[in-house]
Amino acid sequence: MKANCWMGTKNMEVQEVPDPKILNRHDAIVQISSTAICGSDLHMYNGLLPSMQRGDVLGHEFMGEVVEVGPDVKNLKIGDRVIVPFPVSCGRCYYCQQGWSSMCENTNTNAWMQEALWGHPIAGVYGYSHMLGAYAGGQAEYARVPFADFNPLKVPSDVPDEKVLFLTDAFPTGFFAADNCNIQPGDTIAIWGAGPIGQFAARSAFLLGAERVIVIDRVDYRLKTARECGAETINFEEADSVLEELKYMTGGRGPDACIDAVGMQASGGGILGVMDHVKQAVKLETDRPIALREVMMAVRNGGTISVVGDYVGIIDNVPFGAVMNRGITMRMGQAPVQRYYQQLLERILEGQIDPSFVATHTMPLSQTPEGYKLMDNKEDGCIKVVLKPGT
Repeated sequence: MKANCWMGTKNMEVQEVPDPKILNRHDAIVQISSTAICGSDLHMYNGLLPSMQRGDVLGHEFMGEVVEVGPDVKNLKIGDRVIVPFPVSCGRCYYCQQGWSSMCENTNTNAWMQEALWGHPIAGVYGYSHMLGAYAGGQAEYARVPFADFNPLKVPSDVPDEKVLFLTDAFPTGFFAADNCNIQPGDTIAIWGAGPIGQFAARSAFLLGAERVIVIDRVDYRLKTARECGAETINFEEADSVLEELKYMTGGRGPDACIDAVGMQASGGGILGVMDHVKQAVKLETDRPIALREVMMAVRNGGTISVVGDYVGIIDNVPFGAVMNRGITMRMGQAPVQRYYQQLLERILEGQIDPSFVATHTMPLSQTPEGYKLMDNKEDGCIKVVLKPGT
């Protein structure tokens, strides 16, 4: 089959690789109808995620048709149309039973790598480095789906792919970010980052009852998309100070909750931001915590910070004293997609939201390298690239 393979920093190639096979009695094989490039895929594209190997198949947002099932799979049959969430989860361990599928104890085949870096491992993730299990990803014609009775979600046959594809990651992650904010009527939520996750976080905050949403970014077309759902916006390259602008917009108090939907590749930040770029380049710091610093300083006393932008390692010059002394709550993590995807599918079917708005570009799988360049450079109004293996 054809698949998008990581061949080094900024080097993607669509190659012929072996077809996936049933390896466990609980596996299924999915023929992929649509897959997508995620903003977090750009971390690997830019060489910032450790434990990548040449030839790794990328992609963790994919859906399609079940074409083969293992003998112990009971909930799926050949011909079922499914979306596949990015965390590979067993459904039986302590964390899966507690609704934390992204923390599954049984699916990271390289748990020792994470234990060394983070203390404890989390779930495996499709196409997202050997540190997260070395699972072949879904930017391909077919994918093996372990624990197929627990992970995939069956979706109606008459709903376009682009309406349900983002249930695999972007929509649940944005909803999780907003849900973490414990939104109360009248709340103001500020969101750093207007990529797909930030866009879904903004719409989710309104769905959960926020009165105001303020989105911070530097790309005009992304800010325009945020305004289309009723959000207010700040272009951080044009503002004298994002913190002062937020104080002005909130009567001096600050937002009730702040969401970091950017993570390790944040831009801006004055002299500290310049230092972050240098430190990351020379490996003195793995991540650039520019957005994280700002959310810590911007949120009101006693407010909440929600972090869903990816961080993988060591960061510097973080004002943790502000968090401790001002009674700020921090909630974060990889989204437990399986906790949310059924209720979010119902919201889609009820017409509360149409996630396809982020699908600005559609390409055949053969053009995946061009899609990565488009997303990384933020060109041509690109928010999200959808890939079609069958074309």
